[in-house]
Amino acid sequence: MSKDKVVVGIDIGSSYVTTIIATITGESPLNIIGVSSVPSRGLRKGQVVDIDEAVSSITSSLEAAERMAGYSVGGAFVSVDGTHIESQNSKGVVAVSDPNGEISQDDVMRVIEAARAISLPSSKEILHVIPRYFIVDSQSGIKDPLGMTGVRLEVDTHIVTGATTSLRNIAKCISQIGVDVEGMVFSGLASSYSVLTDTEKELGVILVDFGGGTTDICIFVDGAPAHCAVLPIGARNVTNDLAIGLRISLESAEKIKLALSKPPQIAVEPDDSGQVVNRKESDQLDVSSLSIEEDLRSVSKKTLVDGIMKPRLREILNMVKIEIQKSEFGGLTPSGVVLTGGGAATCGIIDLAKQELGLPVRIGLPQNITGLIEEVGSPAYAASLGLINYGTGFQQEEVRLPLVGRIEVKGLFSRGINLIKSLLP
Repeated sequence: MSKDKVVVGIDIGSSYVTTIIATITGESPLNIIGVSSVPSRGLRKGQVVDIDEAVSSITSSLEAAERMAGYSVGGAFVSVDGTHIESQNSKGVVAVSDPNGEISQDDVMRVIEAARAISLPSSKEILHVIPRYFIVDSQSGIKDPLGMTGVRLEVDTHIVTGATTSLRNIAKCISQIGVDVEGMVFSGLASSYSVLTDTEKELGVILVDFGGGTTDICIFVDGAPAHCAVLPIGARNVTNDLAIGLRISLESAEKIKLALSKPPQIAVEPDDSGQVVNRKESDQLDVSSLSIEEDLRSVSKKTLVDGIMKPRLREILNMVKIEIQKSEFGGLTPSGVVLTGGGAATCGIIDLAKQELGLPVRIGLPQNITGLIEEVGSPAYAASLGLINYGTGFQQEEVRLPLVGRIEVKGLFSRGINLIKSLLP
């Protein structure tokens, strides 16, 4: 363990707070040694609305993952989400410092810094500056200009910004539990690091991270992000519609939604001639086994899916389509759409997405992982695993963090007390 690098990712979502602890050894895949996902409190649509409750949720998730991994976390990469996230493309130009020599790392850093000089309101802060491509003199489309000879160096970057207050609220929540923020990553970009292939990014692909309270959209063109956006609607809206339509609680509606989203188990039985035939699946969903509070025995699947869930899903996908059209990059994505996030498992969403968006659609599952694969193999863990990938090999972009400030003493003190209690017989 001591020779391995340990990386921690905390995905602070609207529905769940997920912590993953992984070890990295050379070029081998991520080895997951600790994972925990707990319902989030104090968060709404990706933003902190109650710091104490948010800290409690993050602490529960972190401590459970620490117990599983047998490792005490000192620093972590944290996801950021919410409708305050915006993006734009910016260009930077500099003269190469030594016209007779090669382009150096210093020249690359200077041109990226020049692209960073954009007009921002005081309430906004730069989260990511990602180089899309470089131009050396008149040669365009260069991915890495280091070592090339030229006089004029240009860069086209993608800049992701967020609201300063939202970023610092999340930083404060993490610092209160005595953990350093090693990096803040937009959750849509984080998901792309775990579910998209290099080929898809080069050809052009649209990532849709369908979360509980928000839907993140990232459009990749020529191997780099070209547009990012966040929609203030997610899978929880589908749950709300089910709760209203059936006149039941949100917890019961969530259980029914998850039951509908599971693949149907069609029973087989022999007929009169002894041949095995598939028995037709019943339209009625037996909810008596779901432990819901209300006196509800069975409901029609067709009524729930076609009458309640599909209209809301169609509305969400239509908002995604409008955002893609607004970006003007929709025609540059032959790889189609990759759906990920917890909402990607919702019943009927694949067929609906193909109809509404008019593009090929697939479910994005985390790739290149070992260890606790069964626990993290679903789309719901895309962002948290992406944070681990980002922490290991995707830090070529220069990240400017919000001022986290010093770790609060009470956070260290409480963690010290908990450690002492765990050692006592």
